[in-house]
Amino acid sequence: VKPQGAFYLFVRALEEDDAAFVERAKQFELLLVPGDDFGAHGYVRIAYCVSPDMIERSLPAFKALAQSYGK
Repeated sequence: VKPQGAFYLFVRALEEDDAAFVERAKQFELLLVPGDDFGAHGYVRIAYCVSPDMIERSLPAFKALAQSYGK
């Protein structure tokens, strides 16, 4: 179902186990929610109901997380 509006994204985790991905993200001070909690195995939920500045400041952490997977 296409949402009418939201303040979060569902993105594919960089590994099959979305809960393990969420735990790894914590090492980079990123708080994500496993998609399994919403019936979306292999995905994570990222809320963006924060200031644009905080989103921009989080980008290096997301990059470091991806690089930890060799991406």
